[in-house]
Amino acid sequence: MDDLQYLIWAGLAAAMVGLSKGGLPTVGMLSVPILSLFMSPVKAVVMLLPIYIISDMVGLWLYRKNFSAINLKILVPAGVGGVLVGWLTASLVSDTAVKMMIGVMGVGFVLNAWRKRNTTQAPRSANWRKGLLWGSLSGFTSFISHAGGPPFQVYLLPQQLPKLVFAGTSTLFFAVINLAKLGPYHQLQPYGPHELTGALVLIPFALVGTVVGAYLTRKIADDWFFKWVQVGLLLVSLKLILDVVRA
Repeated sequence: MDDLQYLIWAGLAAAMVGLSKGGLPTVGMLSVPILSLFMSPVKAVVMLLPIYIISDMVGLWLYRKNFSAINLKILVPAGVGGVLVGWLTASLVSDTAVKMMIGVMGVGFVLNAWRKRNTTQAPRSANWRKGLLWGSLSGFTSFISHAGGPPFQVYLLPQQLPKLVFAGTSTLFFAVINLAKLGPYHQLQPYGPHELTGALVLIPFALVGTVVGAYLTRKIADDWFFKWVQVGLLLVSLKLILDVVRA
């Protein structure tokens, strides 16, 4: 792939990462599939991690006052544990199995939510047992393919948190998870000058995406925000299942 093609497609992938870090969930999950059209999925995952981390720094500042502390206390240790499991089992678990598992869970959750859309659902409280389960699964799938969004959303969406609190909790959680992945990724596929240079040129795309994502998150009405979260979750989940079927 020539430099212009790389800049266009990798820049789009980086902008997707930035939009997700700005508060638009599930958008970032499109980044790895986009880059995987032009390079191996493993290389795409490793290439994008520095972009995720830099975008996280901006997201942390944007949502520094909007997050659920109790949920982070549950999810962060579980997520880091999931990253560790992903690292230790990297040679044993196939991308295909993980994609199918994530896809089926995401579709099932959205269909169940839509089935109950005309009934009044009381907000659920933070739950240690469920949080440890979904948090660890989110960390594991994030390590495998930056696809930790669906398990995280399956746990957090039923709590019906305020829009900015939901976005901020997601941003802070994945900021910690991405930092936890840096060492294992480098051990599995060391970063060289080529990878670092390729990531460096994508930083402006990611930063612009983060700011735009935060702006849109604040402008979109709460009801529509969570509807789009569910639609995005469904589309990404179906895409993962389709990838498995095609393979």
